[in-house]
Formats: sequence, structure tokens, C-alpha cells
Amino acid sequence: MSTWISRTFAVSAALATLTACVMDTGTGRSATILGGAVTIGTPAGYCVDRSAGSNTRDSAVVLMGKCSKAGTAHPALITVSVGTTDSAGVLNAGGPALAAFFTSPQGRAMLSRSGRAADVRVAGIVKMDHAYLIHVIDRRAGDHWRAVTSTAGRLVTISAIGAETPVLSPADSRRLVESTLQALQNANVGP
Repeated sequence: MSTWISRTFAVSAALATLTACVMDTGTGRSATILGGAVTIGTPAGYCVDRSAGSNTRDSAVVLMGKCSKAGTAHPALITVSVGTTDSAGVLNAGGPALAAFFTSPQGRAMLSRSGRAADVRVAGIVKMDHAYLIHVIDRRAGDHWRAVTSTAGRLVTISAIGAETPVLSPADSRRLVESTLQALQNANVGP
């Protein structure tokens, strides 16, 4: 009897873990993550890729792509990374401190697809209402934009790069990052 109870408990625990990792109930137009703490909205024409990304107990990575081959959305990979509880405190340092970090070897290594600072140049940082936009030129990922913001006390980064040739232009990357930022803010408006 105790073996049966142990197996039942183990199966129940495994199902609970899998259920906790489900990112949404259906449409692909949003992903509720981190036990409901954050909802990731998508810009028009893009859907959450439920077969990719990760959603752990305290951080998540959500990937999005063009919903269908039809339509006017650019073929792009949008990545939204959500940090741990209270990780947004780093934004309190303000623009000059963030600019100093992202232009430092450690910050450029963090932005780099290869993990090597030498592969990245930060072409500029722009302050928006609730975010900083970073213009990144990466030897591997190309010329693109990223955003750094906060939601529910968590640090959130967003990037948009081309998924096909011709690559996404820097202007289109910036527009897509800004649209994703807006969708994130809209999805997390309190009651």
C-alpha cells in the first residue's frame, strides 16, 4: 500500500510540475509565467512559441515568432527574459550607471550571443518612460535593439533579431522591441 501511495504522490508531483510550466491556456497571443506573477503579451502578428523557452520557479525566458507565413509581420525572433523576484532593483541605479555597465566588458559579454565582450559594440542607449533601449551590434546576432525594463519587481530584457535573410533592419528591430514593451505593459496593467 505504501508503495502505491508513494508512486501516486510521485506521479501527482510530476504532473503538478508540468502544469506549472504550461505558459498559457490557448491562443499563443500571451504567456502567463512565474505562477501568474507576469503575463507576456505579444505584438501584432507574433505568437509565443510554446515548444521553446523556459519557465522555472523564479525566472523565465519566452520566445516569440511570426504567427504565420501570411501577413505583414517581419520574420523575427523575439526573446523576453524575466529575472528573479526583486531583480529590477538594478534599474534604480539610473541611466548613467546602466550605460556604464552595458558598455563595460562585463556588460558587453552579457549582451553578446557568444558571451565574449569583444564581439559586441553598444552603439547607443535611449531612455524611454519605463525602459532603456540599447542599440547592440553583435558579430553573431547582427545590428539590433534590446530593452531593459521592470515588471512586478522583476528585471525584464527584450530583444528582437531577424529570423531569416534578409535580416531585420535595426529600425524594424527597434520598432518590434518597442511594440513588445507596450504589449508587456498592457498585459500587466493592474486592476
